[in-house]
Formats: sequence, structure tokens, C-alpha cells
Amino acid sequence: MVTRSVDLRSDTVTRPTDAMREAMASAEVDDDILGYDPTARHLEEEMAKMMGKEAALFVPSGTMGNLICVMVHCEMRGSEVILGDNSHIHVYENGGISTIGGVHPKTVKNEEDGTMELGAIEAAIRDPKGSTFYPSTMLICLENTHANSGGRCLSAEYTDSVGKIAKRHGLKLHIDGARLFNASIVWV
Repeated sequence: MVTRSVDLRSDTVTRPTDAMREAMASAEVDDDILGYDPTARHLEEEMAKMMGKEAALFVPSGTMGNLICVMVHCEMRGSEVILGDNSHIHVYENGGISTIGGVHPKTVKNEEDGTMELGAIEAAIRDPKGSTFYPSTMLICLENTHANSGGRCLSAEYTDSVGKIAKRHGLKLHIDGARLFNASIVWV
């Protein structure tokens, strides 16, 4: 039985604690563009280690992070990404993947819990072999936690299932994890 509610819709509905404000005010900073900012470098190194990746990149917004990821995975203009019809990337990010990235969104209905039905994801994948009439599906995007589903967390099992679909079709998988650390508080 749930005894408390944690609002995970957006990082903009949370507020820093006094300790967080103090850490920001006393952080050692320098020019990050030239690679001299020790705090940014430390953050990137810690995030890469925590996520099991070889490197990380600090960007000032989740929208920018999602746009960069979609463009990297869909390197050819006119590529297609499968994502939820109620996902943050599709609803709130000003159509950046199409206007800036040249990537076509193919939406699948989000269920109440933020998931997309696995069969619907698979049915949405377009294989362009022999066709020049529609975009090539290159990427599947998930959102964890899912903002428009009240910040619900997607299970590891569900994420793995979508990953298996992506792998079976030679696609990439991007997870918009803007609220990941907000969600981790629930389990502490």
C-alpha cells in the first residue's frame, strides 16, 4: 500500500534544499567550454561511472539532452523514431527532433502507466528494404519516469523487453531519464 506520494512529473516542481544551494554557491567553477571546469568534469565522470558508460556530457536541459541523443542515434535526416504519443519529447519539446534534427516521430499510444504496448511498438517499426516511400525506423524512445503519467517508473523488465525488440530489429534505444534521480529517492 502506498503511504506517500512523490511528484516526479518534472524537475521544475522540485526545489533545492539549503544544502544543495550551499553546494552550488561554493562549487569550484571555470570555463567548461575549454574543459577547465573541475565541477562539470567531476559530475560527468561520476554520472558515467554510475550509469556504466564510458563518458557523459553535461548539458543545461533535458530537452537539449534528448535532442542530442535522438540526432546521434538518427544520424540520417528523414530517419524515424518510435515514441509515446504522450511522451515529453513528443508533447513538450517544441518539435525539436523534426525541426532541428530532421527526424520523423512515429507515435505509439502511451498506456496509463507510461508504457507502450510491446506489440504496438513492434508493429510500428518500418523496414525500408526496397522502399523509398517512408522513413527508416532507427530508434525507440522511452521515458523513465514518465511525466504525463504522474511520474510513474517503468520497470526494468519492461525496459529490457523494449530493448530486446530494438536489438532484434537493429534499432537503438534511448531512455529520457530526466527525472531518474527524483525517482531514485523513492527507493532509498
